Amino acid sequence: MNYIRTAMLLAAMTALFMGIGYMLGGPGGMMIALLVAAGMNVFSYWNSDKMVLRMHHAQEVDERTAPELFKMVRQLAANAELPMPKVYLINNPQPNAFATGRNPQNAAVAATTGLLDMLSPEEVAGVMAHELAHVKNHDTLIMTITATIAGAISMLANFAMFFGGNRNNPLGIVGLIVMMIVAPMAAMIVQMAISRTREYAADRMGAEICGEPMWLASALSKISGGVARIHNDDAERSPATAHMFIINPLSGERMDSLFSTHPNTQNRIDELRKLAQSGLGGQGYGRAKARTQSSGVSGPWGGGSSEPPQRPKGPWG
Repeated sequence: MNYIRTAMLLAAMTALFMGIGYMLGGPGGMMIALLVAAGMNVFSYWNSDKMVLRMHHAQEVDERTAPELFKMVRQLAANAELPMPKVYLINNPQPNAFATGRNPQNAAVAATTGLLDMLSPEEVAGVMAHELAHVKNHDTLIMTITATIAGAISMLANFAMFFGGNRNNPLGIVGLIVMMIVAPMAAMIVQMAISRTREYAADRMGAEICGEPMWLASALSKISGGVARIHNDDAERSPATAHMFIINPLSGERMDSLFSTHPNTQNRIDELRKLAQSGLGGQGYGRAKARTQSSGVSGPWGGGSSEPPQRPKGPWG
């Protein structure tokens, strides 16, 4: 089903791209757009993950440069029965994270320095487990290709006015103006429809991978508040990648509406609470070892305190 879903998305995006070409240059423009879209699909399959990481100035880290984060991801990947992904750190004060890669064998997870500074290790484990769930579900390919092609559609639509006088344009200047509005919106709706349904599934699987649904629930609450307060310049420059993040980096979403890239955060938290109440929890991401690897506390809800444990700067910040 994942391969079918990916093929359907690529077909829809290609059709939209061809439609823009037809509006700009008639049948000839449509054929040029088809060739460009085909080349872009092939290029995106192999390179879109690298492009997204580059857009957000992500730097790869290892066990030497970020030992806590790297060991955490390795343990979580083992829990999920996944190959060890590459781990990236983004020097950005906004708390957020995303996963990318065309398959589990070529996956990467990225976290911002703001995420590591603002969240406890247990909450970070919940976030990384969520991202690994996207990898396990093969969501990352469709996410990265969607971001690449949606960005190209929006850019092409923005250039449409330069072709307003083209005699091959079958719709005239009015059609071009309509296309400039409708095409980016159509691409955005495709992104939103895919992302919203996928996030709930990743939350559930992420809770199973880390073993503590409330770690992720607490993380989502903090990330949502941080995103609402802290501007993300790289995300604003590349809005087509917004659906890839665990929380929309462009703004704090409050409404579970058609035009939200993510489900309502409180709704996601409520679903995670239901999982906790159903009996999932009490294991920790390292199973029996998690307690001793997290500064001696059982998480932000353990030990009689809701405060995150104190930890030194360095590999986290």
